[in-house]
Amino acid sequence: MSDTHAAERTARREEIRIGLEAVRARIDGATLAAGRPDTVRLVVVTKTFPASDVDLLAELGVMDVGENRDQEAAVKRRSVDAAAQALRWHMIGQLQRNKARSVAGWADVVESVDRGSVIPVLGAAARDQERVLDVLIQVNLDPDPVEGRGGAHPGDVPALADLVAEQGSLRLAGVMGVAPHPDLLGPSGSPLSSFERLARVSQGLRQVHPDAVEISAGMSGDLEEAVLAGATQVRIGGAVLGGRPFVG
Repeated sequence: MSDTHAAERTARREEIRIGLEAVRARIDGATLAAGRPDTVRLVVVTKTFPASDVDLLAELGVMDVGENRDQEAAVKRRSVDAAAQALRWHMIGQLQRNKARSVAGWADVVESVDRGSVIPVLGAAARDQERVLDVLIQVNLDPDPVEGRGGAHPGDVPALADLVAEQGSLRLAGVMGVAPHPDLLGPSGSPLSSFERLARVSQGLRQVHPDAVEISAGMSGDLEEAVLAGATQVRIGGAVLGGRPFVG
């Protein structure tokens, strides 16, 4: 490693460390403000960032990383150091049937299951690769459907959950949601009510599937509201890693 490369790596490591420290402080503050005795998992969203950043995150104690694109994530997990390969890798982008086999090969957690048609395909792919994947059902939190936005209608969650639970290679872990666009939130402009709705969906799910306790909600701009509403994990990218590299 050249002196220049080593210096760049050291500077980038410090940049990420500062971002991590700030985000962890925000999570701790939000947990304390909510009067919660538990901890909230941090999933660092690494989409478009290089494998070298994932290596640095592993060095800095991060346990979970999230990716949106199957092809990028599959290559990235093969490219990182052994310590980073051992992290829990989350698929948080929309899951397509034709990508299920590939996703089952690199993801440990699939947070974006929102259609019944993908569940048996993902289950078969995981089974063929002798893997067991944690699955979260993505719930659409928009007041009105928005084209291109993923997520199942809250009323469809019970049936999807039962279908996941039937797959021996899939473990139903809970629910995931993305706050609506600010323009859809009404006068308050706060995503809190949306996250509270997700928490109610989770509560109903746990009546039938008590081990499905995970609530994945909250990003860089709204993690405090998510934690207040009961999120067990937050998905943070820019607040830890900075502005995303340009991807053409």
